[in-house]
Amino acid sequence: MRAWSTAPIPRVAGRPPRLTLWDTAQQRLVEPETNGKASLYVCGITPYDATHMGHAATYVAFDLLVRQWRDAGHDVTYVQNVTDVDDPLLERANATGADWRELAREQTDLFREDMEALNVVAPQHYVGAVESVPLIVEGVEHLVAEGVAYTVPGHDGEPDGDVYFDIEAAQRIQPHTEAGAWVLGQVSGYSREDMLRLSAERGGDPERPGKRGPLDPLLWRVARPGEPAWDGASLGEGRPGWHIECCVIARRLLPAPFTVQAGGSDLTFPHHEMSAAHAYAADGVPLARHYAHAAMVGLDGEKMSKSRGNLVFVSVLRREGTDPAAIRLALLSQRYREDWFWSDDVLAAAKTRLARWREAFTGTAWTAAEAERLIAEIRAALANDLDAPAALVAVDAALTRHVPTQQDEGSQGIRDALDALLGIRL
Repeated sequence: MRAWSTAPIPRVAGRPPRLTLWDTAQQRLVEPETNGKASLYVCGITPYDATHMGHAATYVAFDLLVRQWRDAGHDVTYVQNVTDVDDPLLERANATGADWRELAREQTDLFREDMEALNVVAPQHYVGAVESVPLIVEGVEHLVAEGVAYTVPGHDGEPDGDVYFDIEAAQRIQPHTEAGAWVLGQVSGYSREDMLRLSAERGGDPERPGKRGPLDPLLWRVARPGEPAWDGASLGEGRPGWHIECCVIARRLLPAPFTVQAGGSDLTFPHHEMSAAHAYAADGVPLARHYAHAAMVGLDGEKMSKSRGNLVFVSVLRREGTDPAAIRLALLSQRYREDWFWSDDVLAAAKTRLARWREAFTGTAWTAAEAERLIAEIRAALANDLDAPAALVAVDAALTRHVPTQQDEGSQGIRDALDALLGIRL
């Protein structure tokens, strides 16, 4: 699957401070060890309603991580998936009378357009679930052979043969590395009660009869009438579960373990918890060294959700004439790992800020010393757990202290830095 196009990123003189990043699993700031090579997996969309502000906030947040690593001179490998077959997609297609394939293509194309408009650096590998089915089948068969997966008998007219992951068996696996064995809750830190509740809310089926454990996640769903299905070899015809998809794609394209697994905070459990479990059960090696999550975005004081009908879409704002750079600035004005609310005021403030920056940095002369100081302040903010709001404040402060000059050695350097480090192209 192709990704979107990325505009050339300007080179900026100098190097940033060492990055600290909040690790969800460790519940502390860490300094990801890269040794010059950094690897990132950001979980992608299920393409049936791209791209709302929750999506956009997540991908812009971790775009800052890619940019920070690149600014530090690291060789970055970035992978993102597309869950282009899953229950929510099929349900939307059935509800609207659309062909699920066409709906997935349409929304994936729209997502690409939105990401390109928001100046998000494209991943080197943009991979769909459908194109990965043969690899996923191999992955599930391997888990069955390792004794950490089992089939469940049918019930209430459902067929026999769905394959589930055995959490208890996986926790008994002896470690092959210094990382220690995987245990349930290692990524999320949630209590069992919270896990049961979230599993039911986020696509799990804790009440399904025949499962060995209520939290055991689906690996392979055998074919049902009217549902898409693929050759599953020894598993029978069917389609993959969600968590195994990301595990297999990441293992195929990234080091084991890779540097950072990222996504929205709603993916912490069960998705990232179970993807990590699948990887460890497969080969005794952790999936990722660190886990980072972007917080949730609401609207005007309420949770933003499909059921409430209050989603704000990037494509709609663009169609209404909103400059994508203003949308990006609005997203950058909020701390990435703190829940916040989108509003007209947030967007209006971003539009005002963008206009002020464009006037200041394209129509005013700046000295090299001013540019050097401002670039250092932006870098310091981003190195501190991707603190984009502090970076924006630093730019605003530079405007306040700027003294008019005839020397213009610095304005282009500032514009290049805003583009390269913050993704704001003036």
